[in-house]
Amino acid sequence: QVQLVESGGGSVQAGGSLRLSCAVSGYTYSSAYMGWFRQAPGKEREGVAAIYTINRLTTYADSVKGRFTISQDNAKNTLYLQMNSLKPEDTAMYYCATDPRTSRWITLKSGDYQYWGQGTQVTVSS
Repeated sequence: QVQLVESGGGSVQAGGSLRLSCAVSGYTYSSAYMGWFRQAPGKEREGVAAIYTINRLTTYADSVKGRFTISQDNAKNTLYLQMNSLKPEDTAMYYCATDPRTSRWITLKSGDYQYWGQGTQVTVSS
């Protein structure tokens, strides 16, 4: 059974940084897309960043380019999201997700990801 567990969320002032982690277990596929998504109250879930585990190809939402960095540590089966220069509009529940269907192009569409974590809250105050 695939399990994803996020951690690292918290409260920070605008301009600050946080690093989210996502520990993955039970995943037996040889390759995957892994992504970070977020959902603010009253808003739809949106893709933030994604990575292809084989060649580390990445993609980012325009709203976080230059501020967020997605990375992976295969030895630790862990996905990271380094978030710098945080803004109040980054406040949301952040989720990690993964999907083994890598024959298609990498996406930030939540419907393209099969396995999800429970989320970790990020709150940025002005």
